[in-house]
Amino acid sequence: MFTNVEHLGIAVKSISASDDLFSKLFNVAPYKHEAVETEGVMTSFFKINQTKIELLEATNPDSPIAKFIEKKGEGIHHVAFEVNDIVSEMQRLKDEGFILLNETPKQGADNKLVCFLHPKGTNGVLIELCQEKK
Repeated sequence: MFTNVEHLGIAVKSISASDDLFSKLFNVAPYKHEAVETEGVMTSFFKINQTKIELLEATNPDSPIAKFIEKKGEGIHHVAFEVNDIVSEMQRLKDEGFILLNETPKQGADNKLVCFLHPKGTNGVLIELCQEKK
């Protein structure tokens, strides 16, 4: 079951330049930086009340973020939704005909287990499921 929007992911060319930009925009500094080696990204998180924004910078040219920026430029990359039970939600969505980009939950940033849905089945929007690791 989806519980709320967990965060919005924004692909950026430079975390340091984007940290400066978004710090001025939001009038708050990022609360966390984290590398996710398996995805080839460095992340930076901002929080405004209950809303989180995740900036994503590619750490290698083969990462999904590098390919996204090459194809579409900087901008909104994904919408992440929090779920109570990621395994059962993945099965439910698979049974409904959605295409999962990973068959088992994987380690994401910010202490989350994650799974992505293919944007071809979600009107062009990359959807991320997130569950807090226990």
